[in-house]
Amino acid sequence: MKFALKFLAGTVMLAAAVGAFAQKGETVKIAMIEGLSGPFANVGQNQLKSWQFVAENLTAAENPAGVKFEIVGMDSKSSPQEALNLLKAASDQGFRYVTQGNGSNVAVPLSDAVGKANERNPGKEIVYLNYAAVDPVLTNDKCNYWHFRLDADTSMKMEALTSFMKDQPNIKKVYLLNQNYSHGQQVAKYFKEGLARKRPDAQIVGDDLHPLGQVKDFAPYVAKIKQSGADTLVTGNWGQDMTLLIKALNDAGLKIPVYAYYAGVSGTPTALASGGDLEVYQIAYNHSNYTGRMNQLMVDFQKKFSDDFYTFSVYNGLVALSNAMAKAKSTDPIKVSAALEGLKFSGFNGESEIRKTDHQMQQGLWISKWQKVDAKNKYNVEKTGYTFVPVKYLEPYVASTPTSCQMKRPNAG
Repeated sequence: MKFALKFLAGTVMLAAAVGAFAQKGETVKIAMIEGLSGPFANVGQNQLKSWQFVAENLTAAENPAGVKFEIVGMDSKSSPQEALNLLKAASDQGFRYVTQGNGSNVAVPLSDAVGKANERNPGKEIVYLNYAAVDPVLTNDKCNYWHFRLDADTSMKMEALTSFMKDQPNIKKVYLLNQNYSHGQQVAKYFKEGLARKRPDAQIVGDDLHPLGQVKDFAPYVAKIKQSGADTLVTGNWGQDMTLLIKALNDAGLKIPVYAYYAGVSGTPTALASGGDLEVYQIAYNHSNYTGRMNQLMVDFQKKFSDDFYTFSVYNGLVALSNAMAKAKSTDPIKVSAALEGLKFSGFNGESEIRKTDHQMQQGLWISKWQKVDAKNKYNVEKTGYTFVPVKYLEPYVASTPTSCQMKRPNAG
C-alpha cells in the first residue's frame, strides 16, 4: 500500500508538469458475460454485484489511472454459444474489455473467439479478464495474448491442496466427485497425480463425474461414497451442484471430511451450516477473515446486499487494470495489454504479479476450515454463525507451475 501511495503521488506530480494523463477521468466500460439466469444464477448475480461494488469503491491509491469503471452484465445463461453471441454484441457496442469466469467450458471458446476477433478487427481489440475459470489449458496449450487469468489454475490449487493433505494421517481412502466438464475433469486428474507423488499409501476408492447443473438429488452419489468406505471427499463442484451435494451429505448423515474449491460460494455456506459439524476445508486465494481493506469491503458489501463478497479476484482485476492504464498512460487495449504483462502490484495477498509468459496471476493461496464464528474469526458467512478460518498460507512460488504457452504478441504501438 505504501508503494501504491508513493506511485500515486508520483503520477500527480508528473501530471502537474506535463498535463493530465490521457486516461484520467475516462469511463472504461467492461462487459461481464456471465450466467445471470439458470442453475448458477445466484453465483453470477453475486459476482456482477461484486464487480460493480468494487468499481464504485476503489480508492485513489487503488485506481491510480483515475478512470471510472462501468460494469455491464450480459446474461449468457451459462451457454458457450450464447457467450460468443454476446461477445460480438459487446464488440459492436464498443466494449473493449470483457470479463467472465464461471465455467471453463465457456472460457476456452470465449478466449479463442477474442483472439480471432482481434486479428480480424485491428483497432477494435478486446481484452478478456478471466476471474474464475481455472482450466490450465487457458494459460498453456490454448493461451491467448488477450486473455489474463486472475484466479489460480487447477494445477496450482491441486499442488497446494495435496501438499496440505499429505500431512493429514487420517486420509487413507479418497472419493472424487466432480462436474463432467473440463474443470471437474482437471480437478480429478491433478488430484490423482499429486496424491500419487505425495501420499502413495492413500487409495482412490471412487471417481465420479456428473452432468453440469442438471442433478437435482445427489443422494445416489452419496450412497456410492458411503458404500466405498471413503474417509475423505474431494470435489471441485460449485454453485447449485455444490449446495445440493452438501444437502445430500447432511441428509445421509455422512460426516467425512470434505476438501473443496468452492464451499464458500453463494448458497453453499447456508447448506453447510444446516448440517452442523461437517468438516470442510477449502483451497482458494482467500478466506473469510481478512483484516483491513478487504474486511471493510466484505462488511460493507454484506450490509448493502445481505450477501457475501467472496470473489476477491474482482478486486485484483480492477486494481491491476488501473495500474496498467496508469503505466500505459492510456485506456487503449493494445497499450494496456502490454502494460499488464509482467505487472507487479499490491493485491489483497500482498505483492502480486501477472506472469508475462502466459498471463497467469501469481499470488499466494490459502487453506481454510469451516467452523463457528469466534472472538478471533468474526466474519459471519451468509449470517449462518459460521466462517472460513485460515489454516495455512502457501507463498506464490509454492503454487507456481511450468507453462507450455507459446504466445504471439502484437506490436504494442
